[in-house]
Amino acid sequence: MSHQRISAARGIAVVLFALAISIAAQVMAAGKVPKSVGPQGFLIWESPRTLPELAFEDEDGRPLTLADFKGKAILLNIWATWCAPCREEMPTLDSLQAQLGGEQFEVVALSVDHVGISVVEKFYRETSIQHLRQYIDPSTLATSTLGIEGVPTTLLLDHDGREIGRLVGAAEWDSPAMVDLMTRTIEGVPD
Repeated sequence: MSHQRISAARGIAVVLFALAISIAAQVMAAGKVPKSVGPQGFLIWESPRTLPELAFEDEDGRPLTLADFKGKAILLNIWATWCAPCREEMPTLDSLQAQLGGEQFEVVALSVDHVGISVVEKFYRETSIQHLRQYIDPSTLATSTLGIEGVPTTLLLDHDGREIGRLVGAAEWDSPAMVDLMTRTIEGVPD
């Protein structure tokens, strides 16, 4: 076997090992066994999980909770402007919101930036984010409340506000497979 083939095989092994570790970490962090693994490693739980109360604010400083979105399927993305993978995936979340957002579905990009909503406003302006509303967790308790170990972490919530799946890490949210997963969630059949 040539040196190049050995290097390629090692590289593939490292990537597969990293993917396995990532999936295992998501399972351990959530404390649940997945029913299935969806696109890009998205874990779908065997049964929906009731979430604790989570308070945050919109761009106008209006207080909100996840209960304010009841009746919609929600893709809740916990992110920060200082997080490179978060910044990279944000345009795809914006595109997903443009495609599917409405009365039945919303992408809620919840920033945990300590500085406040001004850095989110600046980031949206600089990157031409047009379809996502601005949300901030001024208490920065979202990560501990939701059992999140790092950003970005994204939770998929059903129409009753229960977590039905989770992805730790960045994703290409407007990919056909992710759009299909979100469409099935809107229709009430995520797996």
